[in-house]
Formats: sequence, structure tokens, C-alpha cells
Amino acid sequence: MSVQLSEIQRIREMIVGCEQKVPTLSGEMKNYINFDNAASTPSLKLVLDAINQFMPWYSSIHRGAGFKSQLSTMIYDTTREIVLEYYNADPELHTVVYGKNTTELINKVARRLITREDELVFTTRMEHHSNDLPWRYNHKMEFIEVDEQGLLDLNDLENKLKSYSGRVKLVSLTGASNVTGYLNPIYKVAEMAHHYGAMVLVDAAQLVPHRPLDVKNQNDPQHIDFLVFSGHKIYAPFGQGALIADIEFLNQGMPDQVGGGVIEIVDNDYARWTVPPEKDEAGTPNVVGALALAKALQAFQQISMDFIVEHEKQLTRYALKKMKQIDGLTIYGSDDENDVENRLGVITFNLDSFHHGLVTSILTYEYAIGVRNGCFCAHPYLKRLLKITPEENKAFEERLLQGDRSNIPGAIRMSFGMYNTEEEIDQFVDALQNIKNNCISGVYEQNKMTGEFHPQNFRFNFNGFFTF
Repeated sequence: MSVQLSEIQRIREMIVGCEQKVPTLSGEMKNYINFDNAASTPSLKLVLDAINQFMPWYSSIHRGAGFKSQLSTMIYDTTREIVLEYYNADPELHTVVYGKNTTELINKVARRLITREDELVFTTRMEHHSNDLPWRYNHKMEFIEVDEQGLLDLNDLENKLKSYSGRVKLVSLTGASNVTGYLNPIYKVAEMAHHYGAMVLVDAAQLVPHRPLDVKNQNDPQHIDFLVFSGHKIYAPFGQGALIADIEFLNQGMPDQVGGGVIEIVDNDYARWTVPPEKDEAGTPNVVGALALAKALQAFQQISMDFIVEHEKQLTRYALKKMKQIDGLTIYGSDDENDVENRLGVITFNLDSFHHGLVTSILTYEYAIGVRNGCFCAHPYLKRLLKITPEENKAFEERLLQGDRSNIPGAIRMSFGMYNTEEEIDQFVDALQNIKNNCISGVYEQNKMTGEFHPQNFRFNFNGFFTF
């Protein structure tokens, strides 16, 4: 156990701002506890150090003749090699396309995917909007259902693959839910999809920092055709995401965005597109973001993904056990602390009759604990878990259209990173118990237009923390 504790401390020392103190309502500066990692993670020091070391050499890439340009080009191209190797992707058959984030890159695939009039795309009822809306507005689509607990219904998937046999172009699903933390059986889904002639895209934004992944050889029936993830979820928040895709797919059709960098030659009446991945990276690329993302993947290898997996399982087990001891606390999805193999450390809940926004504000202002509330960009999925009726949903929408966000349905989400500790969970659970017992220092009022709660006569003064 002491070895494990020393390893956790070593990881905490690798995180930028991990021991940062922030102000609270009482005037006391407290260590910030970040349980909002499913939204975005802090930076690794290794990543920030690499950026600082590189910046004196930064210059434009591709076709720049100067030394710095050649060096920057070499660094940028090497990052693709690192990403491909990390996910066991064959560089002869796969490539990496960079973009701002997972959302942009899923949109890119949605616009680049060519479907016939009778073809459609499958996605699931548990998706983040980023893996739902791009398909809705670019293709005919069908949802795969989830059960009462929010788990993917594989029988529904197989039945629909059979029903639309030969017409399903792509099955696109999340690797892990950002609401319940459920891990989807992505390799089983890939095998099922390929059996019926469909490709598979995995939105791995939530999955990458918590579990190892392998895109597998293209001859393997469990091969992942498209793997998408974001740097800001893997301790590299510098505006870069990555898409691993089959080169054969990217060779087809024209790029979804055109401009500098995507062509071989242009004349007044024609343009000749270049080859992947440059074909799909219009404009000046984010070299710094690519460096950060690749360095973060190297850091995972240094830390050991096996250790990260086991540590986060233990945190999840510990948190579920303690949270269930609070009367009136409802966890959405599984609350079984003995079943952490098939889920991540993402726990979504509500506390009795307390508004989800009020609880998060009290945690912020009185305990320096950062969590998230709302619907987590997965409105249909969360509303299903909350058992919102169509009538209730219509009433919420009408109030929203009138500018009233005071009673929008939602929940509270805590989510772990590899650096979080059981001691932080203890403080979190104690804070929830105090809220439950109405041991609240501030008097909170809600802004109906935003839905946010703030203590009366108090606002954070950000001067002295960071200013331009």
C-alpha cells in the first residue's frame, strides 16, 4: 500500500496546479479538489515542459526552408508516429488526422462519409451530442436503444443490423459514457458491425485516459475503423484532437474543408487534392497541440496504464460505497461498488430535493470542490435516466424558450483523474452530508436566466490570480 501511495503522490507532483489553493466563502484559501475530469483534465508538467522547450524552435511547417521550419515539421510528423504506435495502428494502412477536438473530428468523418440514398448510420441513445448531432444532420440515422440502467442494448443492435442488412454504413458509439461511466463492448460491437458490412467509429474521448486501446489490424473482425479523442481529456489541454482512420477511406472524395495545405496544385479552373492526412488538415496546423497530445501518450506509458486503471477502479469502488451511505442520494446507472470492471470513475447523482445547481455551488463556494451539473451534453440520455416524462420535458422546454432556466432537469457529476485520492473523496462525501443536513454557511440565490446559484453579497474576486 505504501508503494501505491508513493506512486499516487508521484503522479500528483506531475500535474500542473494539483495543490493549488483557491478562495472560499469563508475567506479561507483551500486546496482545490478537481472532480470534473470528464469535462477536461489539467495539464501534465511533462507536457508543459515539452512545449516550453520546443517554443524557441517553433516555426511554420511543411514547405518552410529554414532550419526551424524543418525541425518543426519533423516534430509534427513524429507526433503522428507516436499516436499510431500507441494504438497499435499500422502506418501503412492508418494515418492520424488532427483537429481541434473530438467534436470537430466526428463532424469531419460525418461530412466525409459517403452514403447512398438507402444507407444509414447507427448511433446510440447514450451518446454525447458530439456523436449524435453530426450524424443527424448529415445522414439518415437510427438509434440503438439502452436499457433502464442506461446500458447499451446489444440485442437491439443486432436486430437492427439484421433488419437493415447491407444498408448500414457505419456504427458510431462512445467507448465510455460521460454520464454513467459505462464501458461499451467496442470490440464486440465492431465484430457485429463488420459481419453485416458496416464500419465502426469509437468516440474515445472519455475512454483514452482511463483504459488501454488497440485499433487492431484491418483483417481483424474487431478492427476499429475510426478512433477519435481529444488532448484536453488526456492532460494535454492545448487545442488538439486526433482521428485515427484508414487511409483508404480518406483517399476517397474531397476534403470537408478546403484551403491551404490540402492541395497538390491549383489553377483557375481546377484543384488537385493532396494525399492523407494533409488532405484533411486545411490551414496552418496546431504543431504545439500535436506535440502536447503525443507527449501525454508517452507519459501514460511512463506512469503505466495498468496502475492508472487499478487506482481509478479503487477510487470508484471507494466513492460508491461511501456515497451510498448518504440518505436521499440517488446514483444514476450502476451504484454497485463491486462492479467496477465495466465502468469508469464517472458518478452522476442527485441529492434529495436539492437543486443540482445549488449543490454544485455550495461545493464550489464553501469546500473548493469542482464538479459539474446539468445534462453533460447528453440531454436525451440523462433525461431518460431521470425518467422525465414527455409532458415534463415539454414544460421545461417552454420555460427555457421564455428565458427561464431555473428548473431545467439535470444532475451532479463527479469524475476522477489518475491523480485523485481517497482523502479527497472523504472531503467530498463529508461536504455532501453537511449539505444534506442543511449545514450550509451561505444564503444562495438563483439567477433564473442562467440557472446558476451564487451566495448573496459575495462574488469571487479574480484579481491577483490571473489577469492579462
